Amino acid sequence: MDQQKFLELLQSIQIPDTNRVKAATTELRKTYYPHPQSLLWLLHILTSHDVPELRQQAAVEAQRLIPKHWSSLPADQKPAIREKLLESTLGEEKTLVRHSAARVIASIAGNDLEDGEWESLPGLLHQAATSKQVAHREIGIFILFSLLETAGDAFEDKLPGLFSLFSNTIKDPESAEVRINTMLCLSRVAMLIQPDEDPENLARFVEIFPGMVGVLKSSVDEQNEERVMQAFEVFQTLLGCESALLNKHFKDLLTFMINLAADTDIPDESRSQALSFLMQCARYRKMKIQAIRDMGETLTLKSMQIATEIDDEEDDDDVTPHKSALGLLDLLATSLPPRQVIVPLLAALPQYVNSEQPKYRQAGILALGMCVEGAPDFIATQLDTLMPIVLKLLNDPEIGVRNAALNGVARLADDLAEELCKHHAELIPALLKNLDSASVQAANAADQEKNLDILKASCGALDSVTEGVDKATIIGYIPELVPRLGRLLGHTDLNVKASAAGAMGSIAGSAMDAFLPYFETTMKALSEYVTLKDSTEELDLRGTVCDSMGNMATAVGAKAFQPYVQPLMQASEEALHLGHPRLRETSYILWSTLAKVYQEEFTPFLDGVVKGLMESLEQEESDIEVELGEEAKDILGQEVIIAGKKVKVASATDTPDDLDEMGDDDDYDDWDDITAVTAVALEKEVAVEVLGDVLSNTRQHFMPYFEKTVETTVGLVEHSYEGVRKAAIGTLWRSYACLFGLMEDHTGEKWTPGLPLKSQPSEEVLKLGEVVSIATLSVWDDEVDRAVVTDINRSVSATLKLCGPAILTQDKFAESMTTTMGAIISKAHPCQQDMGDDDDHEGLDDEESSEYDWLVIDTALDVIIGVSKALGSQFSEVWKIYQKPVMKYASSQTNYERSTAVGVIAECTKNMGAGVAPFTEVLLKLLLHRLSDEDPETKSNAAYAIGLLIFHSTNSAAYLPSFNTILSKLEPLLQTRRARTLDNACGCVSRMIMAHQDKVPVDDILPVMVDLLPLTEDYEENTPIFDCIAGLYSQQNSSIIELTPKLLPIFTSVLSDPVEQLDTPTRAKVIATVKFIAEKNPSLIQGNETLMNCVRG
Repeated sequence: MDQQKFLELLQSIQIPDTNRVKAATTELRKTYYPHPQSLLWLLHILTSHDVPELRQQAAVEAQRLIPKHWSSLPADQKPAIREKLLESTLGEEKTLVRHSAARVIASIAGNDLEDGEWESLPGLLHQAATSKQVAHREIGIFILFSLLETAGDAFEDKLPGLFSLFSNTIKDPESAEVRINTMLCLSRVAMLIQPDEDPENLARFVEIFPGMVGVLKSSVDEQNEERVMQAFEVFQTLLGCESALLNKHFKDLLTFMINLAADTDIPDESRSQALSFLMQCARYRKMKIQAIRDMGETLTLKSMQIATEIDDEEDDDDVTPHKSALGLLDLLATSLPPRQVIVPLLAALPQYVNSEQPKYRQAGILALGMCVEGAPDFIATQLDTLMPIVLKLLNDPEIGVRNAALNGVARLADDLAEELCKHHAELIPALLKNLDSASVQAANAADQEKNLDILKASCGALDSVTEGVDKATIIGYIPELVPRLGRLLGHTDLNVKASAAGAMGSIAGSAMDAFLPYFETTMKALSEYVTLKDSTEELDLRGTVCDSMGNMATAVGAKAFQPYVQPLMQASEEALHLGHPRLRETSYILWSTLAKVYQEEFTPFLDGVVKGLMESLEQEESDIEVELGEEAKDILGQEVIIAGKKVKVASATDTPDDLDEMGDDDDYDDWDDITAVTAVALEKEVAVEVLGDVLSNTRQHFMPYFEKTVETTVGLVEHSYEGVRKAAIGTLWRSYACLFGLMEDHTGEKWTPGLPLKSQPSEEVLKLGEVVSIATLSVWDDEVDRAVVTDINRSVSATLKLCGPAILTQDKFAESMTTTMGAIISKAHPCQQDMGDDDDHEGLDDEESSEYDWLVIDTALDVIIGVSKALGSQFSEVWKIYQKPVMKYASSQTNYERSTAVGVIAECTKNMGAGVAPFTEVLLKLLLHRLSDEDPETKSNAAYAIGLLIFHSTNSAAYLPSFNTILSKLEPLLQTRRARTLDNACGCVSRMIMAHQDKVPVDDILPVMVDLLPLTEDYEENTPIFDCIAGLYSQQNSSIIELTPKLLPIFTSVLSDPVEQLDTPTRAKVIATVKFIAEKNPSLIQGNETLMNCVRG
């Protein structure tokens, strides 16, 4: 090999000539880099050449070759190389070269220290780090940082010495770089500390920590953007370490960060970074924040104040303190109990919304909107108080405030659409008023832009307000809404068109067949947008229109929508190839919708649909590479975090390494768990969920694709993105339920509760059950994401209720499920803990949960109900495991915890039947207490539960003495106006009569109960009520016969629409009762077509 030629090739890479660069790079890699001699030449260039750019290039190339060639170099040459390398690096004047050379030293040392060589290096670095020369201190500490990054384990026994060094360098009086590099070192040292095993070094870290905060503060004060960024990254890193490292100073750190964020005298970038850190704290240290008195309130109120810094002229993509503060409020509401966030927010809200300053009014409604998703149940209880505020702001004289109010309404409606229904009479006119006011042409371009924002926001609010509400509610508003939105479909602005199309789809989805008169006209207006593809904005519009059309298909039904199916399917398949991820997801969702509408008739499209979905799921997800310019050569070949994504930095001249030549990247294995949500991952989440929708709705016609679907889906169960994990496990459970249902259809046998199984499932079902249970257990017990665990709970619960006990026979499934449910109910599951936190939070056990945290427990309790349904009377043995924690929740200080737990007791009682007898006494005592609960929902559930307990328990001696007490407690419930409470109270009375008619004053209570019929909400309770009434008629009970004139209209009502009022057996009993009455007195039903048809039928 020619050394001069080697140098010339390296110099060629510096020339801005793409062809020469490629040629030089190729020759270096093929001819030179496979040989150890090339590393020697690179190190010589690095330590002696007079051109800094060439030294920099040599450092980058050398670092890549060290893992392959350093061990092959002659041992007698290495000491001189090491000495020269350290000497030249300490003397290097160029920062980028210095840092790259430091990484070369660290890379060599990583090999050497492991082999017991270069043992003098730590001492030499200590000497440099304590030198009187500032430059030596700076590079000495940076080399130490690089070495801690590369070979941190080699320092585990040297931590006391490092802390002694760092306690001085963190306060270096002359160099900010020494101080920031010390912080970087400490972030690596933190990863080496195991607090339980190493209390001395934990104490040292805790002692030095205030100095780290001081470095951040001084960097912010000096407005050094790079150092500020580095310092914040250190604190972000510490959140991923053992929580004990921060515990002592955590309260002070949170206070410092929120005060930093609120300081308007420092750069916005630093403030946004402080808020970003607090968001991570809310996400990963929520239990610590919850345990600090008043911290949730402090963070909430200061975030509201920061949110007032709204700039109506800022770009939507700008990261600003006020946007970050609203993001923090969102996370606080999701992570902390309502009393720590929502209560103080609502207390402060009046001073914001009544302020003379428009920005305060805007901030107030935006802050409220951001918190709805995190605590919808609590905010629902405050809605009557909040709506006057919302309506006032919708009519505000300032257009910016109205825009904020419209956005606030959209967020409220996203989670509280049903609860908002009773306010529609005032709300919808206010929305239309904004829509109309912005529909006129403004006098100038700036005002017209504001009008467009109002149009989009009004449509967005209508979209949310009208989605998912019942037909009876929306039907009266259709004549007002549809013509206006129809006109906007022809607006010149594509975003306005899209907003109007979205709102139209929501209205159609709620109106169902009442939308038919507008269907053809609307479809005609929308159809021209289904094939747009000339710009990103056009593709966005196309996606929204396809979503809207899907809603319309659901609304008008298969027959009316039939003419549009073929062209829409063609457009959706074309959309997969237009390079627009959102549009691909839209196509998948459309397929899901049409599969639900057409079910087996969707079969002709399955080939194309499954092919498209499989291609999505089989996409590669490799780390992206970015190209950076000369100034970033310092990080060439490194992996850094950009926008939350791990990125490998490549030079513009890099070509892919020959993996056989260049070695592997084992050094990065530890970072595999640091991933981000890519567009491909988001697309896969949608695709795998849609696959579940399609197979569930096309059932036996999907069988040709079934095996491949399961195989592909199993491969996604441990995907790095939680959304894909959640959707994949959900689709596996749906595939199991689908196959089980097909088996039952084929055999004609329905499952029965209990083990051993009365009839064995098919071999295919058993095998799929094994696959699904193994896949689920691989994730369930150690998953850290709440949403994934919640969704697994839902899937398992639904499957147990639908398919019975067969899945419980899978190896270790029942045992593991019981353990996992126990962990969740006792708040000990990993998804309920702070990251890196092994602390005992027993003190928080009785504290209120956030509503998101409660969902995990709520769905776990639903799994217990599922098990009770699958096991029937045998569940009494399992109930012994769960009785204590469930009863503890039934005595909680939090309303929704009590009501849920009482509901669980009721359902388990219903499912285990006579098996509940041994628990009668202890359950009755609790339920009697809850029958007088202050919370209406808890009281209602208690009535339901007591009725079931009396009906099913054979231990009458335990409950009969309390009959009069129960009846007296039910009396006020029968006088309430709350529909569900009335329904459950009537159901309870009916079950008591059926269990012990002689112990109930039937003559007195029947007239009261009949006056409350028919039920309007909880149709399930029609079963005991009409079972009881039919039974009394069969006895020819005089009280019930006297009530016949009152009961006939009730019979007429329940035998009419909606058919869900009665299940099939109960309907048969009501019809038999009507026939009995007709036999006795035909004149009573004369002229009543519904009842006469029953008699004839």
